[in-house]
Amino acid sequence: MNQRAQLALATALVVTLGIGASACSADGTDKSQGRATDQGAKNPAAETNGQVIGGTPVKGGTLTVLSNQDFSHLDPARNWVMPAMDFGTRLLYRTLVTFKSEPGKAGSELVPDLATDLGKSTNGGRTWTFTLKEGLKYEDGSPIKAQDVKYNVERSFTPDLTGGPDYAARYLAGTEGYEGPLKGKHLDSVKTPDDRTIVFELNRPVAEFASTATLPTFAPVPSAKEKGVQYDARPFSSGPYKIESYDRDKKLVLVRNEHWDAATDEVRKAYPDKFVVVMGLKGGQIDDRLIASSGADASAIAYSDMRPESAPKVLPKADVKQRLLAESQGCTEMLHLNTSRAPFDNVEVRRAIQYAVDKESLLTAAGGPALNEIATAYLPGSLTSGAQSDTLKIAPAGDPEKAKQMLKAAGKDGDMRVSLTVSTGDKTKAEAIQQALSRAGVQVTIDTVDPGAYYDVIGDTTTAPDMVVAGWCPDYPSGSTFLPFVFDGRTIKVKGNQGNYAQFKDDATVKRMDEINAMSDAAQANAAWIDLDAQILAKSPSVPLLLERKPLLVGTNVAGAFGHPVWSGTIDYATVGLKDPAKSQG
Repeated sequence: MNQRAQLALATALVVTLGIGASACSADGTDKSQGRATDQGAKNPAAETNGQVIGGTPVKGGTLTVLSNQDFSHLDPARNWVMPAMDFGTRLLYRTLVTFKSEPGKAGSELVPDLATDLGKSTNGGRTWTFTLKEGLKYEDGSPIKAQDVKYNVERSFTPDLTGGPDYAARYLAGTEGYEGPLKGKHLDSVKTPDDRTIVFELNRPVAEFASTATLPTFAPVPSAKEKGVQYDARPFSSGPYKIESYDRDKKLVLVRNEHWDAATDEVRKAYPDKFVVVMGLKGGQIDDRLIASSGADASAIAYSDMRPESAPKVLPKADVKQRLLAESQGCTEMLHLNTSRAPFDNVEVRRAIQYAVDKESLLTAAGGPALNEIATAYLPGSLTSGAQSDTLKIAPAGDPEKAKQMLKAAGKDGDMRVSLTVSTGDKTKAEAIQQALSRAGVQVTIDTVDPGAYYDVIGDTTTAPDMVVAGWCPDYPSGSTFLPFVFDGRTIKVKGNQGNYAQFKDDATVKRMDEINAMSDAAQANAAWIDLDAQILAKSPSVPLLLERKPLLVGTNVAGAFGHPVWSGTIDYATVGLKDPAKSQG
């Protein structure tokens, strides 16, 4: 059967099986949409939510990771895309603070990692001090020092090291014009009075700075190991594993870092002896191998999402379905409209696109309601007390006739041609968007990019297309980690642009963001972020599309697998392993 028929079958199956839009909480309330649900209705694709597949792992063996792509970045100064960030921070390097390795709500709890505690705040929240644990070592046995954390924070400002979190640039004092340490210049706002103490001086109070310190920016990199852009290929390990070999786009092999001390690390269990990441596979090929789960594939997990057309091969089969994780990603996928040039520099044209998009057919293209929900706002439900707002009240199937009228009023009467760039795996979604916009008289040309290079390509503002599809996930539960990164015009970079793919610059939005960031009351700030979400939506720099689950298959010999609530539903590499290491290969 052709792909369209496969997708129709997948959707028919999820409806027949009684799949709801999301898993219900114990009290029968659908937390993601804030509406009452049938307490007996469950999402078969999400029955493992909050659970651990395979029980507790046994130490040893080789865990294989099947991937359709290379890592976007493994350099901790550049690593800001899931699941690469999960992989890096759990296996190769440690951060000052991290999240517990537990499913469900418990996984959102902060715990010390390299630091002895969650940091001490003084000066009204403008100064944060962390003390490193004793006995921390790199893969060669040399000590991890506070100066190494300072150095990596400084590296994050280097123009050539694009793509990473920019919280340091946002929060640290005295960073204007700073371009990293490679020319011998250092930040006065990051102090290391001794080898175990690091002090951050901020430009404003940040009550949640301990959460910020979970990001790869706050991992250590010794200056002697600096290799510039080449550091991506061989990060120096402070975690439980080190790189044995890395053949880009083909295979990465991790082996144990014998100098990692479990006594200093309450999070990472490091069950397997070895991780082997096999890259360049087709998505459907990965699914088929894990469904069959034979040989080495029985001890394998998926790095990339299960393909929508694989749903009918998985959901009706109880033995396979029980090996499917489908945690909510807590992210919003959006269609970003390039506001820096025509036609999307016109707000009326952008508003018309909101009505032109058919989110129902997009939902089908993405695997149906088993794996997705329709998004009606930018902020996901995890940041809005469970209920996404819906201020535009546009029907899920869109309103092409109204879109046509709006385009005509904006002087675009059936003559609009635009480009859309998506990751290779999102081509079916792109086709759904293309078809929907054609109903409103908008002709769309689709370009696809390899997933490993996608964010670098769309992050280059000099060659950015008219539209791109990209999601955003909060780094921790705060609106400050979402809207400012996606819609603050001050964050736009020529290359390495992250988040603001619409290149949206709006003075009123920026002013309100600064006002909310200055609020000391968390509840007041949360309400203000929700209000600002609606204000930005009215200006339509992006179209909210879907709230996605993270569908990941694992082999029959895998244990300790669960989707982490903070790592966007990706498998937590800190605790995954094997039931029987003797059955693994490699």
